[in-house]
Amino acid sequence: MSDQHSFETLAIHAGNTADPLTGAVVPPIYQVSTYKQDGVGGLRGGYEYSRSANPTRTALEENLAALEGGRRGLAFASGLAAEDCLLRTLLTPGDHVVIPNDAYGGTFRLFAKVAARWGVEFSVADTSDMAAVRAAITPRTKAVWVETPSNPLLNITDIAAVAQVAHQAGARLVVDNTFASPYLQQPLALGADVIVHSTTKYMGGHSDVVGGALVVSDPELAEELAFHQNAMGAVSGPFDAWLVLRGIKTLAVRMDRHTENATKVADLLTRHPKVSQVLYPGLAEHPGHEVAAKQMKSFGGMVSFRVAGGEEAAVEVCNRARLFTLGESLGGVESLIEHPGRMTHASVAGSLLEVPADLVRLSVGIENGDDLLADLTQALG
Repeated sequence: MSDQHSFETLAIHAGNTADPLTGAVVPPIYQVSTYKQDGVGGLRGGYEYSRSANPTRTALEENLAALEGGRRGLAFASGLAAEDCLLRTLLTPGDHVVIPNDAYGGTFRLFAKVAARWGVEFSVADTSDMAAVRAAITPRTKAVWVETPSNPLLNITDIAAVAQVAHQAGARLVVDNTFASPYLQQPLALGADVIVHSTTKYMGGHSDVVGGALVVSDPELAEELAFHQNAMGAVSGPFDAWLVLRGIKTLAVRMDRHTENATKVADLLTRHPKVSQVLYPGLAEHPGHEVAAKQMKSFGGMVSFRVAGGEEAAVEVCNRARLFTLGESLGGVESLIEHPGRMTHASVAGSLLEVPADLVRLSVGIENGDDLLADLTQALG
């Protein structure tokens, strides 16, 4: 599949070759652990054991690489499994990483509770501030880690600018592209070295699969990551890979609807007297609006807001919502609402990454926009 095709075409066709045996237009689910060899070492298509490679996973990995404009994609059992593989590939004891001051709670936990035990150090910085990133970098810094838009505060980092800062220091730039998806943002083209995804979210899109991915352009790094992926084994199963591959086919149309609805929701919230602040990069008053407009196709489906009545009022808004389902995760066709301080980001409580107690995070789905506005209006009271 040529990389000259449009995103929408690549999403449907890249990696999705017709089955050579039957002509089936959807890649089969190769629910298999091992493969018959034509003599010792005579592998058919390079397949010997499904931890090392599986045809359904290969289809997904080819699709991911095409969508992000990378040389290689690697599919994992979860987003955190992908992150763990990346950390253990890039880092050795004594190395240092700069992470965002509003990173996803699971990413922070991986650094603070797991990697730190093996001698990997990290510093926290506002990655939207290049001076702060420079100040956080040390001679031992091997990577700068960025989420943009960030989770859950929707901060925006200038990818091209931070790439320059990281590379000047001899460090790689890792961009978690989960919130934007490759449809809205192309970090490799802006200078990133590695893209991380929780494919559970917008890529899968239907809240029915858990998965993760890495995409890179450097062939040497790709080989190192593939070695660790096989050696560590936290790979995507064939059915999970098939579900993500299916979800990706509608990614473009879903993201357009997510953004359309999120824009309506953000507008409603900015005018509501019980909301003290709305965090959405599509708003002109958002501090990262201009950067987001420069590096994103549109502004995405995630909206966070702070409730004027404080923490308990924020919790009550979550409890009163009906069409917005109270639950963790994001990126599905259905709208979700959550209280980050008590749910997805409880692991950062008491740290430099602690989120405001009055914060509510919305994953705005693709339902009728007016129905979503009515539900938020009644939930706010």
